[in-house]
Amino acid sequence: MTPLWTAQDAITATRGTMAGTSSADWQATGVSIDSRTLERGDLFVALTDVRDGHDFIAAALAKGAAAVLASYIPKDVAPDAPLVIVPDVLEALADLGTAARARTQARVIGVTGSVGKTSTKEMLRAAFGGQAKVHAAEASYNNHWGVPLTLARMPADTDLAVLEIGMNHPNEIAPLARMARPHIAIITTIAAAHLEAFENLAGIAAEKAAILDGLEQGGTAILPADLEVTPILTAKASLAGVRTVLFGNHAQADYRLTDVQVTEFATIARARHAGQDMLFKLATPGKHFAANALAVLAASDALGLDRAITTTDLGRWAPPAGRGTRETVLLDAIEGHSFGLIDDAFNANPTSTAAALDLLAACEPTHRVGRISTGRRIAILGDMLELGPTETALHAALASHPALAQITLVHCVGPRMQALHAALPKSKRGHWVATAAELLPKAPHLVDAGDIVLVKGSKGIMVSLVVDVLRKLGQPSPSHQGTE
Repeated sequence: MTPLWTAQDAITATRGTMAGTSSADWQATGVSIDSRTLERGDLFVALTDVRDGHDFIAAALAKGAAAVLASYIPKDVAPDAPLVIVPDVLEALADLGTAARARTQARVIGVTGSVGKTSTKEMLRAAFGGQAKVHAAEASYNNHWGVPLTLARMPADTDLAVLEIGMNHPNEIAPLARMARPHIAIITTIAAAHLEAFENLAGIAAEKAAILDGLEQGGTAILPADLEVTPILTAKASLAGVRTVLFGNHAQADYRLTDVQVTEFATIARARHAGQDMLFKLATPGKHFAANALAVLAASDALGLDRAITTTDLGRWAPPAGRGTRETVLLDAIEGHSFGLIDDAFNANPTSTAAALDLLAACEPTHRVGRISTGRRIAILGDMLELGPTETALHAALASHPALAQITLVHCVGPRMQALHAALPKSKRGHWVATAAELLPKAPHLVDAGDIVLVKGSKGIMVSLVVDVLRKLGQPSPSHQGTE
């Protein structure tokens, strides 16, 4: 196996020194920041976050780490262990990322936006994997350590790299974009997220547009066409002197959605570009997914890839866990009775929650199979965090979303969601609890065969615990049961 990092490459990149008399001929096949998931041959990076990574160096070496990037030698580590000593481990990780970006000929796509970053990143991975060697960020590795870690893990012979770049506060995106140096930058949308740190949507748009600060000369900015703040994005692109491509529903969009049909298990979309009609399908429901997929098709064209192959491979994409994943939970293995579960518990803001409610409304429950004869659409909604001083009004406003007309009951989790609970019509008002833990004993009694259940909330409110309980209601399929 070709090493990802040799000792000399890592030392040169980080300007570090080998500890004591330890050997400097090691080779690493991966990079890890977590000793629990570290694989033999990884370079362990001892970051300090909630815990000090130096506390886990001995464990990492015991599991077979090729070497360790650290700022000192802990007492429980031998003085001749393969440690690269640097003044600051996070800065050294950034140096590794910068060096990895410099040594590759890969074309790089950077993705940011208030909603849909991870889903779009995974769409790009799925859609382009059949035509190129693609390297993409894991999970939502999009912050000050996630971006350099993704770069540091990138093999030198990568064809296409897909990086997700996020933020919580001003001035976070530009330095990450300059490190990533994308050839294509995609901004999915601008929405009311992280308003605690920004005065308004214009401030969020300006920060997201900072991804263009790192765009390579001759690069392409793929931007949403339908937003009030679109002029902020296009002005930034013009200032940067890059090619601008607009996507969305707007009549002036270069890639314009003309029709989106959402069925229970699929999305069928039509679009128009350069005078030609386009048809593409996704094997998952969601109108918002169609817009993200259109940006992927724009990126495919910008890269000169085969659009037919891209469209076919895109059709096989499925959303990552916690981001709108549709599941069937089998309640009765003999009768085959089940309920549908939509796991969207990873993150939430008003825009993504509205999209999730639209998705729930489009799903069709099954009638006359459960204790309650009519199948129901049920939403379990957790707090939307980091919305700033208008958070109460933003939560309450969900009660007027048109999709609520199709939804039977809404259960609310968290102090902020109390505003929605109070604003709901009594007929739709389910439980309100302050924490997800309080809902867990009730969860098995909230669903019935034939129901469709959406669980949505910001990660910090931990409604994913409710998802776990609902999943555990399932029984194994008869086809998977043993026989005597």
